Amino acid sequence: MTEVATDSTSLSPGNRQVWDRVRGPLLALALLVAAGIAIAALYSGDQHGRLDPRSADPYGSRAVAELLKDRGVSTHVVTTLDEAANAVGPDTTLLVATPDLLTTGQQEVLHTAADASGGRMVLVAAGPASADTLAPGVFTDAPTKVSTLDPRCSYPAADRAGSAELGGERYDTDAPGADSCYPSGGLPTLVRLDAADGGDTVLLGSPNILFNERLDKHGNASLALQLLGSRPELVWYLPSLSDASATQEDSTGTESGNDGDEDTSSTFLDLIPSGWLWGTLQLAVAAALAAIWRARRLGPLVTERLPVAVRASESTEGRARLYRNANARDRAAASLRSATRTRLAPILGIHLRDAHSPETLLPAVSVHLPTGERDIHALLFGPTPADDTALIQLADQLDALEREVRTS
Repeated sequence: MTEVATDSTSLSPGNRQVWDRVRGPLLALALLVAAGIAIAALYSGDQHGRLDPRSADPYGSRAVAELLKDRGVSTHVVTTLDEAANAVGPDTTLLVATPDLLTTGQQEVLHTAADASGGRMVLVAAGPASADTLAPGVFTDAPTKVSTLDPRCSYPAADRAGSAELGGERYDTDAPGADSCYPSGGLPTLVRLDAADGGDTVLLGSPNILFNERLDKHGNASLALQLLGSRPELVWYLPSLSDASATQEDSTGTESGNDGDEDTSSTFLDLIPSGWLWGTLQLAVAAALAAIWRARRLGPLVTERLPVAVRASESTEGRARLYRNANARDRAAASLRSATRTRLAPILGIHLRDAHSPETLLPAVSVHLPTGERDIHALLFGPTPADDTALIQLADQLDALEREVRTS
């Protein structure tokens, strides 16, 4: 008696099938990553040295630093909070290039030092993450596009400079004695506040007036020189993500930022341009819609007459290849056994409706075979073959069984 394999068929696809399925998405992902790297490289090239007074690139600020030097104002670049806080004084202008990069704890330390120094602090494009802490009493509103704006205020520096390229962050304040200039949509994009000990704080909604490539436009140079040249020393603070003060404990005994929670003011997602986040979301929605479209049912299958005659051998071979590609030994074995039972039933005088009933078919088949020669039940109603070799062996055994019944 030949033993039929009893292990269940593995439905796991082979390596070639897995590769065929994933190579399309992998190619699309590779193209997306390559495009991202290319765009990032181009963008970083244009933005190299952004707001750095040592950089002569288009978005650097070396030009304004050189003009200030000609007027006797020295520029000193710092990258840590300790350097910035220790450098402030009544004869110093402190420019904070990207205040939103600072944690809440850093902002509090910097505001305390600058407010008591008697000097000037200039905040460039301070948004909701920093404006309220570094300039109490100032509230931010929805940003606007950068454009050429008129001062429309009585602040002497703005009045002398005239129109300048401002916009970006918009502010609102009811602080007494505040100067609100260059309004856009009814809200100022430049605000000056009086601070303690005779100092003041200036908020610039946009850094455009400091860029090398924009300094000679309109009144940009005049406004920049007046804001940064009111004192003999200019401390240019370029906040760094590697500054140790970002993780140091503040006076309350918790890590700076978010009241003891992990600092999230400069997470990885914050470094991704917003356009990429929206683009990823759109791609996800598009992929979901495509999956729904491909998976939807168009209705029941309809039997149609073939336009040409197809030989039975070709049809059998084609179906066998489909079963093999899908690794569907269970379906192939079930089809072979069902066909054998259907052909045996008329030979044994059994109605077709009983051809797939073991109680009816097996006794009739046993009459035509030697007793105990093979396990007829396992052969006609057994489990799925464990591999392709077992499946071929099953086909041979079914064929031999049918021949033996016909000739007995």
